[in-house]
Amino acid sequence: MRLGLIGYGAIVRQALECMAREGAALEALICLAREGSGSRAAQALESFKGSLAREVLIVDSLPQLIAARPSLVAEAAGHDAIRECAPSLLSSGIDVLLVSAGALAEEGLHRSLDVAAARSRARWSVCSGAVGGLDILAAAKLAGLDEVVYTSRKPPQAWRGTPAERLVDLEGLTQAQAFYEGDARGAARDYPQNANVAATIALAGAGFERTKVRLIADPIVQRNVHEIAIRSACADVSIDISGYAAPDNPKTSLTTGFALAADVLRRIALRD
Repeated sequence: MRLGLIGYGAIVRQALECMAREGAALEALICLAREGSGSRAAQALESFKGSLAREVLIVDSLPQLIAARPSLVAEAAGHDAIRECAPSLLSSGIDVLLVSAGALAEEGLHRSLDVAAARSRARWSVCSGAVGGLDILAAAKLAGLDEVVYTSRKPPQAWRGTPAERLVDLEGLTQAQAFYEGDARGAARDYPQNANVAATIALAGAGFERTKVRLIADPIVQRNVHEIAIRSACADVSIDISGYAAPDNPKTSLTTGFALAADVLRRIALRD
């Protein structure tokens, strides 16, 4: 496999380290770095040459990434990266795996991915990231969903730099406080660094408008807690996940890098 990368931060490096430990063997790693960032990308990925991939290429433009003909491009660089790159990659017949699912709350972007994929027969998919249980949610969707409620409960520091700072006293909280109750589209729009899970659940299940979301700052919890409640014609399901935050970013769950690795490893196995 020739694996393309958009992003070379902690999530990507964690995924690549996991893949190397599992004995994966790639023909090439091809990383798209912003202009002026090529040397940093090369430094971040140099250890994977030989241990994971026969070749590591750094490119600084989307046309160069497409010309390198990756089998799959994994995105872990934020919403703008999906807007700027995913439609063109799909139009070029290249499969795309997305981590920053919240970007798809934009109806126009979501539609453009579907159109591009239909024309080229490439596929786009969303990494499960910090959440599990998407298989039973997809099954329940086919049976008929009555309600999907997602609750995100994180320590106050995980909500710094978001609109939550204007709504609650994050530093002075002594008990849990909900500061957002609405649908998944609004959560993904207003809390793009925290609500990728809400978007992932919405895409797998009832859609953005019908997926209810509660965001909570809780000084008692030490982890990022994800609670999913599903009522459907085939089953009522409750899923509770208590995940560690990434060491360098409390907004991101440590699970995300491993989930990205699992997705790529599964695709490698299907190709063999």
